[in-house]
Order: sequence, then structure tokens, then C-alpha cells
Amino acid sequence: MSELINNRKHRQKMLKEVIKELHDGRTVDEVKEKFAKVIEGVSASEISAMETQLVKEGLPIEEIQRLCNVHAAVFKGSIEEIHHPEEVPGHPVYTMRQENKAIEEYMDETLNNNLKEFKEDDSKENINNLIQDLNLLWDIDKHYSRKENLIFPYLEKYGITAPPKVMWGVDDDIRALIKEGKLMLTDYRGNKEEVIEKIENMANEIKEMIFKEESILFPMALETLTEDEWIAIYKESDEIGYALIEPETQWELKRINISDTEEKLPEAGHVRFETGFLTPEEISQILNVIPGDMTFIDKNDTVKYFSQGKERIFARTKAVIGRSVQNCHPPASVHIVDKILEDFKSGKKDHEDFWIKMGDLYVLIRYFAVRSKDGEYLGTLEFTQNIAPIKGIEGEKRLLSE
Repeated sequence: MSELINNRKHRQKMLKEVIKELHDGRTVDEVKEKFAKVIEGVSASEISAMETQLVKEGLPIEEIQRLCNVHAAVFKGSIEEIHHPEEVPGHPVYTMRQENKAIEEYMDETLNNNLKEFKEDDSKENINNLIQDLNLLWDIDKHYSRKENLIFPYLEKYGITAPPKVMWGVDDDIRALIKEGKLMLTDYRGNKEEVIEKIENMANEIKEMIFKEESILFPMALETLTEDEWIAIYKESDEIGYALIEPETQWELKRINISDTEEKLPEAGHVRFETGFLTPEEISQILNVIPGDMTFIDKNDTVKYFSQGKERIFARTKAVIGRSVQNCHPPASVHIVDKILEDFKSGKKDHEDFWIKMGDLYVLIRYFAVRSKDGEYLGTLEFTQNIAPIKGIEGEKRLLSE
């Protein structure tokens, strides 16, 4: 029997049965007792493989998500014994663990005390204290966003797809709980018990997510991602921001400079950008599908490009390419064009807007100075759009159109 238990395929099968039996209504204690020996020593990567296989077999992500807290409790004893690779201050995972520590401490030391005060007296002051707590805890969105937009894409590259989908769903649930709690407090109507339940549920979900990250996600990511990938994550983290704390130090990278040959290269026929690469056809069609007209003139005031979208407002022909922009306007308005370009070239302005009514159209005409990273003037982009449909938008739309 021990040979079977140590057999990875057998254990994978039994772990899948744990989730399925829980789904069918078995209690956590029943499952724990039956599979205590099977789950001993289980690794984070095996849990990942299990969830991926369940999804492949047709179990909806929502079902795994619904059972997420339950199966985390089942595996908790064994997962806590997983060896975590050594981390250094500044490493993305080190910073995320410091954030988790700060979040947990804030909930234990501040939120819990303020909630206790609210339970005893739902005064305006105590309500405001809880609103302040939820505003601060919304910072957790930055923590989740770095996880979802920096770590998950790399895991998916290695075929690890189910755990990120499940975790992202729970992240969104937590975001919703924070928003709902704040709304209930802002529009407080004496429903004290409902507010308390909402906030306690939120705090519990946050702590469960911290456990899942620390015991499942981080070990799995550290085991899977390469040093170059962690460097890329580190370099992009500042753009999203951090929750409650800032990294206490910079990460001392072993490889400070990554040459172009070390980064992922585009396939032949692609144009490379700082944030990806596209084929010329993709570039053209992306520009054409944008709802508005775009025209670009270079630093010498020569027309070099215009888009050909379906919603074109002003006529353009290919004969305009290579023409001086001053010659494309009536003499009476050339002085306005010259003034805009003069301000852009001198650095006095970076954009200029005009809006006019043309029958049923309400046309917004925007001019933007295009500059290099060093601030050198490269040209001007004109963007024209009918904003009448946008001005008519009211309320919210959260469902797909039929």
C-alpha cells in the first residue's frame, strides 16, 4: 500500500477524488481522515497538476473556486512542510510576503479593534474608522494585480493555468467584499449585523488567500520561473504599485543588464516594440479599428500616415502622403496649424483640443506632440472622433449585448 501512496499517478488520482468527494457533499473531517496518509508530503506542483487535470476533465473553474477554501484546509498540514527556497530582500516574492504580513497585522491589530468598537457602538466615529480601514485595505488590489498581471502570465506559459484562474476568481470576490463593505458603511442604515458579517467574511477570505499564496502559489512559482522571468517581474512591479508597504530594499540582481538576445525575440516579419511585437498587418488593422481618424505628421511637418477606419470624419486620400501639412489646410487656418506646431516643437505644450458640431456629429479634434524617450520632438498626431455616442452614455452596462 505504501508503494501505491508514494506513486505520483496514484496520488494524483486520489487527490482528484478528494475534491470530487467534497463537491459531492462529504465533510472536511471525513475527507481528512480517509486521505490523511495519501496527502502526506504532497507538493504545491502536484496540487497545480490536479487542478489543471480537473479543468481538462470538464469541472468548471467556478466549482474549484467554490471548494478552494475547503481543499486548502484539507491540504494545509502537508503544504506547510514544503521547503521554500531562500529569498532575499527585494525579490518579488519576498516583497509579496512582506505585504501579506503587513495586511494580516493591520487586520489583527487595527481592523479587529475597530470592528469590536463598532459592535459595541455603531456611532459615526466608529463607522468612519471602519471606512478608513477598508480604504486602506483596498491597497490589496495592487498586490493582487501584480500577481495576476506579472506572475500568472509566466505560469501559464508553462501550462499552469487552473490555479491562476481559480485564484483570480477569489481575488475578485475579495475586491467585491471590500467594495460592498465600504458601500454598506457609507450608506449605513442601522444594519449592524449585516455589516459585521460582511467585514468578517472579507477578513477571512483575505487570510485564506494569504495562506494559498504562501503555501501554494509562491513555492510553485519559485520552482517554475527562471531568473530572467523574476527579473522581468521585478522591473515591472513599480508600475503597478504595492500594498501597505514599499519594498524595503532594491533587489541585488545577479544579472543587471539583459541583452536583446537574452529576451524573447519576435518571429520573422514582426515589428518589435518595448511591450511586445506585431506583424505589419496587425498594426495596420489595429489602427484602423480604433473608432476615430488618426493622422501623423513628422518633425518636418510632412504628412506620413493616416488611418482608414470605418468611422472617418474628414476625407483623406493617399495623395496627401508626403505633402506639407500647411498645404493640407485652407489659408485662413494655416496660422492656427503653425501656432500649434510651434508650441509643440518648443515644448510649451504637449496637446491641444478643439470640438465642433457637424449635424448629428459632435467632433472632438485632438493634437498630441509625439516625443522620443529623451523628449526630442518627433512629430504630431491628430486624432478626430465623434463623441456624440459617448456623451449620450448613462448608468452602467455590465452584461454582454445580445
